[in-house]
Amino acid sequence: MSLLTGAEMTAADVSRQLDITHANASYHLRNLCTAGLITHAGEERIRGGVAKRYRYDPSTDSGPFTAEQNRAFFPAVAAELSRRSADGRWPGVGLLSDAELWIDPEAWHTFRERISEAVHDLHAVARPARTPGTVRTSTTVALFEMESGPA
Repeated sequence: MSLLTGAEMTAADVSRQLDITHANASYHLRNLCTAGLITHAGEERIRGGVAKRYRYDPSTDSGPFTAEQNRAFFPAVAAELSRRSADGRWPGVGLLSDAELWIDPEAWHTFRERISEAVHDLHAVARPARTPGTVRTSTTVALFEMESGPA
C-alpha cells in the first residue's frame, strides 16, 4: 500500500518494485481493492491488453477497524517492517519509539490526532518511488487502545 501512496501503479509496476511475480502482485492488489484498502485509479493499454492502475488514498481509511481486522493487519505490518529493516543501510537520522503507556483519555485523543495529522501530511507529500531528489523512508505507526488487563 505504501508504494501506491506516491503514485498510481499497475500489478506489473508493483511486481518490479517488490521483486515478486506479476501474478502475486495482481492477486494482492485485487484483494486490497476488494477490501476497500486501495482504489482503482484508471486503466492503460499495454501490448493489446488492459492494465488496471491502483492507488492508496489515506484519506479514505474507514477505521476504526475491528479487533479481528487488526489481528490480521498488524502481523503484515510487522513483516513489512522486517523487510524494510533487512537492507541494513540506514544513512540518515531516524526515530524509534515503542511503549505500552497508561495515559489520560484526553491526552490520548490529543496525541493520536496530532500523530494522525503528521502521517497524513507525509502521505500528501509522497512521490513515486525513486523520484530524483527524494529520500526513501520507512514510516510505521501503530497506535491503539488496549484492554485494561495486566501490564
